[in-house]
Amino acid sequence: MKTGIKGVRIRRAAAVAGAGVLLAGGALTAPAQAATAPSVSAKGAFMLNSATGSTLYSKYADTKRPMASTTKIMTARVVLSTPDLNLDRKVTIKQAYRDYVTAKGASTADLKTGDKVTIRQLLHAMLLPSGCDAAMALADTFGTGTTISARTKSFVSKMNAKADTLGLTNTHFDSFDGNSTQNTNYTTPRDLAKLARSAMKYSTFAGIVKKPKTVQYATTSTGGTRTYTWYNTNQLLGSYSGAIGVKTGTNTPSGPCLVFAATRNEKTVIGVLLNDQYRYTDAAKLLDYAFGTSSASTMRLRTLPTGAQRD
Repeated sequence: MKTGIKGVRIRRAAAVAGAGVLLAGGALTAPAQAATAPSVSAKGAFMLNSATGSTLYSKYADTKRPMASTTKIMTARVVLSTPDLNLDRKVTIKQAYRDYVTAKGASTADLKTGDKVTIRQLLHAMLLPSGCDAAMALADTFGTGTTISARTKSFVSKMNAKADTLGLTNTHFDSFDGNSTQNTNYTTPRDLAKLARSAMKYSTFAGIVKKPKTVQYATTSTGGTRTYTWYNTNQLLGSYSGAIGVKTGTNTPSGPCLVFAATRNEKTVIGVLLNDQYRYTDAAKLLDYAFGTSSASTMRLRTLPTGAQRD
C-alpha cells in the first residue's frame, strides 16, 4: 500500500471533521458499520449497496468532475438499451476509427481497417482495453446522420438523453469515450455510481467487465481470421477477491479514475473514485469497509503484460 504525507493529512482531517465522508447505517452487516470509515486520496468518492441503492460512503459526492474513459459505461449503456439489439450484428472497421485514436493519442483495441467485428466484440474492445476506436465504432453505428461526425454527435445526444432518463442531474457528455471536445464531459461520484448500477443490470455488460482478459476472432477484409487478445485495464480484477468490474479512466484533466464493484457473501457494492492516484488501494479499502474485511493491506495488484493498454 502506498502512503504519504497527503494521505496522513487526509486521515487526520477525517478523524477530526469527517473529511466530507457520510456514513449510512443499516445498509450492510453490523461488522461493516462498526469499522472506521477509511480516508481516500480521491478528489471525489462514492459507494453504494447495489441491491438497495443506499449510500455506504461519500466524499464530495455531488461535485462535478471530468471522468475520462469511465464515460464508456454510458456508451455501453446506450447501446445495450437499443430496441431489438442484435449483439451478433457485424460492423466493418473504418480507417477513420484508427485515425481518430492516432490523432487523440488515445487508448486503443487496435482494431484493423476492414475487419468485421460484432457489436458484442466491440463492447469487449471498448470495456477491456478501453478502446476509443471501438467506442467510436459503436457511436458511428448507433448514431443517426449521413456522416461519421453527424452520427457520433447524434450518439452523444443519446447519451445525454439517457442520463436524463436515469436521473443523473449532474452529468453531461460531449464525447463517446471521455476525450472531451468542449470541456463539458463531466459527472459526479454519485451519478457515476448510479450509472454503473444501471449498467450492471445488463447481463452482457456485467459479463464483459468482470473478465481480466478475452480472446476474440474477427473476419478480415480478405476473408481470413484475425485473433484479438484484449486485457482488462482494471487491475482490481484478479487482485481483490470478489471484484467483478467495472471501468478505469485516466487523462490529464481527470486524473486516475475507477468505477469498481465487488460481491462477497451475496452482497454487491459499487463504488467510484475520481482523480485518485491510489485508486486500486483506495478501492480495496472502501470494499473492506463495506464488507467488514481486511484485504487491502495484503492485496497484490494483477500485472498487465507488456504492450497491454493502460488506462
